[in-house]
Amino acid sequence: MKPVLSQPPHVDWLTGVFSRTPLLRKTTRLADLHGVFADFSGWQHADPQQIVYDVEMLDTPSGSGELFTGVTHLHPGKVGDEYFMTRGHFHALREQGEVYFGLRGDGLLLLQDEQGAMRLEPVFAGSVHIIPGYTAHRLINTGTEILSALAVWSSTAGHDYAALAGGFAWRVVEDDRQVQVREVQNG
Repeated sequence: MKPVLSQPPHVDWLTGVFSRTPLLRKTTRLADLHGVFADFSGWQHADPQQIVYDVEMLDTPSGSGELFTGVTHLHPGKVGDEYFMTRGHFHALREQGEVYFGLRGDGLLLLQDEQGAMRLEPVFAGSVHIIPGYTAHRLINTGTEILSALAVWSSTAGHDYAALAGGFAWRVVEDDRQVQVREVQNG
């Protein structure tokens, strides 16, 4: 029997672009992020078609024991003084963790556990982030170029956005040209 050599998918570690594989793509625009930004008036007056982030995922099987792999490309920008960010979520199966690998750009990973304990980790090319189970997570682009991060997670983890309907307890904003963190009441 002759061994079969199959070509795996390829990711460009400088840009986060996949090749040699079928992909699933999703674009999230400002219009899709109702209630995410603290400045509701600023959100209402912004271009609703403005792209905030794109996600590209390998088209792989789902089910017990399977993994999803995807890259989030988070654009630079702000609504009011608050930096562009992903919606953020817990996993539906709370015990499921996730791993992020920073590919390009500069930003932050905001983590909040079920008891409300918070922490931030800087995201940059080469950074590695172990997101434990029972922890909500959100990417925030504090830079001037696209922030790209590769993620690997269980295909059965799911997303629970409703648990964060009031938002995270911290907001990341620009104040006097500096990145600042504000605690909010609705988090």
